[in-house]
Amino acid sequence: MSGSYRAELLKLRKRSAVWVLFGAGLVLSLIFGYLLPYLAYATGDNTPSTTGVPRAEVLRGMLPARVIDNTIGGYPIFAGALALVLGAIVIGGEYTWGTLKTVLTQRPRRLTILAAQFLALGTMIALWVLGIFAACALCSVGIAAAENGAMNFPGVVGLVKGLAGGWLVLMMWCLAGAVLAVAFRNVALPIGLGVVWILGIETLLAGVVSSLLPGLKWLANLLPGTNAGSLVFSVTGMAAADAPPGVRDAVGGGRALLTLIAYCTVFAGLAAWTMRRRDVT
Repeated sequence: MSGSYRAELLKLRKRSAVWVLFGAGLVLSLIFGYLLPYLAYATGDNTPSTTGVPRAEVLRGMLPARVIDNTIGGYPIFAGALALVLGAIVIGGEYTWGTLKTVLTQRPRRLTILAAQFLALGTMIALWVLGIFAACALCSVGIAAAENGAMNFPGVVGLVKGLAGGWLVLMMWCLAGAVLAVAFRNVALPIGLGVVWILGIETLLAGVVSSLLPGLKWLANLLPGTNAGSLVFSVTGMAAADAPPGVRDAVGGGRALLTLIAYCTVFAGLAAWTMRRRDVT
């Protein structure tokens, strides 16, 4: 297992797509968390996220005290879609390149390889979360220094809860991409289905249920995106009016945590069962 894990980490480290996806997530976090709000604050112009918000409140949202909000606020939808793509290309690429058969002839069992891939993906997701947090922290410190704002960061417990919650959200979406890749044994279809689900179908279902079928609200509250947004809402403690798209108080934080853990378990279990029972070709 340790050898397979090190091999998977090496593959991830040398794969350019991994760093392109990380860069995309980082840029999105900085643009929507700091660049656009700061331009609105400095120029006095309104943006869709700052319309009707006092300038002092716009500045407060960019200070170190709100760094966790800006770090993981986009994880339920935008960064989650990137994590799903990561899981799909890492697992599905072994099928499209035909390398999985070669790896299996070298001795490791199928489930050993899959477990090593999941551990490596979890490690990479952790690096993503820490990297985005570090960049957001630097931006918040720079803005606080330029505008004479407070340099008060959240407490250690708050930081750990926020980063751990963000990691779980991204890992859930990453495993969703992985199980689709194992099911379809390629890359393109899992990415297409997964991204369409995150960016379109789930949002549409939630809107239809809330407006036309309120009796099915319990079903909407079981969806992965709903629970991802609820967990982020819970660990950040942001106000509903300040919450970015996908982050809302649909269910309690404890329920959202257990639901996401259950999704991770189910996705990993389905991927393992499918890979063990079916021909890899």
